[in-house]
Parts: sequence; structure tokens; C-alpha cells
Amino acid sequence: MDVLKISGLSKSFGQNKVIRDLNLTVPEHTIYGFIGQNGAGKTTTMKMILGFLAPDSGEIFVKGEKVSQGKNSTNKYIGYLPDVPEFYGYMTPLEYLSLCGEITGMAKADIKKRAKELLEQVGLAGSNKRIMGFSRGMRQRLGVAQALFNKPAFLICDEPTSALDPLGRKEILDILKSVKGETTVLFSTHILSDVEKICDRIAFLNDGTIAINGTLEEIRASRKGQGLEISFEKAEDVLQFKNVFPDGEPNGALQLIFKRRTKADAACFMKFIAENNISIQRFEILEPTLEDLYVSIMEDKK
Repeated sequence: MDVLKISGLSKSFGQNKVIRDLNLTVPEHTIYGFIGQNGAGKTTTMKMILGFLAPDSGEIFVKGEKVSQGKNSTNKYIGYLPDVPEFYGYMTPLEYLSLCGEITGMAKADIKKRAKELLEQVGLAGSNKRIMGFSRGMRQRLGVAQALFNKPAFLICDEPTSALDPLGRKEILDILKSVKGETTVLFSTHILSDVEKICDRIAFLNDGTIAINGTLEEIRASRKGQGLEISFEKAEDVLQFKNVFPDGEPNGALQLIFKRRTKADAACFMKFIAENNISIQRFEILEPTLEDLYVSIMEDKK
């Protein structure tokens, strides 16, 4: 079942059309990377999913129920982590989560149990420090705990690793990966390496619409190979090879990189190497990184 389904979504602010006929589905128990540059419309889309903004046109369904602005019953399925979560700084993590439980009407015994489970899960167990003294990473971890408190079917995270150091980013990514069995995650970001580490499926948002989506493997398969890299043992072999295949770019004295070459070209290269007794140290097919794919897709859309 799809946790989220968006059809024909559009949103403008004055003359600025931010979202244009956007279509997206997010299957259950996936971590879905929602990728785009700052200002691409990721946060606007998330606010419409949450019912904070009304779309100009189109429909959004969460768990099969239609989203509407204002009194939005679908938010009972959703946990939300904004890019900069806010807390009552004078509280401890346990006090804050207990307040969240009281607001939702949970029994006191359940509140205490759930709060302790989540603080353990996000690495804040036993912390009696006031939230005002928390680092950015600790605040993000507490934000994840708060978003997961009611065991949501759908967790929305808006740029959860922005402004974090490498260790803080790893901690948040590990937490999100660990909850995949409990919930579905929509994870917006412009940090492409984070997406490669944890996401099952990805969607590229460009100019207010989805440029391409699918698994990383599917998207890689739909694009041309990034290239081939050959390391030779002798300089004369480099010259011989470059005379026949002049598009090779030197990378040092004994290495050539062939951009935009495919696996079919690799077979041709290997045949030439064997027939001419050329000695090589390494032959590598370069898989495109997510950054390579993103740049390629954005260039295609110009």
C-alpha cells in the first residue's frame, strides 16, 4: 500500500509558481529521499501534505484519506520533524516527551514507557540536561523522538541533517534507518551523500515538479554510464591507447579517464588491450554518484 499519493499538485505564491503538476507515491516501509536545491519546493510540498497550506490544484492522500487544510484528520498518521525543531528550553528530554504524551491524551504509564524507549533509541537515555544546553545534533535527535512518539505510520523529515557536523549527520541517519520497520520516512534534503546512505527510493524535484524518481539502481540504469578509468603500467601504452581512443583524459602520467563511456565500450577497450599486449594495473567502470545523476538530470531539464 502507498502511504502517500500526490496527484497533479500545484501551488503558487503570487506570480511565483513553486509547485507544478507534481505527482508522487511513497510505498509503505521505505525511506524516500526527496531531493532538490534550496528553494526547489520541498518544504512547500511537505506543508501541503500536513495540511498547513492549501494547494491551488491537485489532491493528496495519506493512508488512503484525502488531506485538507485546517482540520486535517490524516495528521493522526504523521510524525513531523521540521528543519529547525523548537522546544521548551527549561525542560529535560523526559519532561518534554512526557508533555507531548499528555497533550495527546496518553495514559501516564504509557507515556513514561514510550518516552524511555524513545530516549534510548535516539541516544538520549538518562540525560537530565536542560534542552537549552543541547547541541544542534542533540536537538535533532530529540526532534526525531518527539515525531515518533505516537508511533506514526508516516514520518516526514524536512532537512534533518542540515547544519550538522559529520558525526551528527551519521547519528540522525542511523536513527532514521533504524525506524524503517516501524514507519515510512519521507526525507527531504539537498545533501546527496546522505540519500545514498539510507534511501530506498528517491525523487528529484526541479522547477516545481518531479524530474525523475525510482530506486537509485533504476535511475542509474536510465542514465548513461559515468565513464571508464584505466591505469597503465607504461607511459608508451598510454600513448598507444590514446592514439586509438582520443577522448581519454589524462589523470596523471599513467591513467586515462573516459567520460560518458558505457559498459559496451568497456568490452571494446578490453579487446584492444588483449590484442596489443598492453599491461594495465586497473580497469574500472565508474558508476555515477547521486551527484553525477542529479547534475545530469538538471542539465537535461534546461
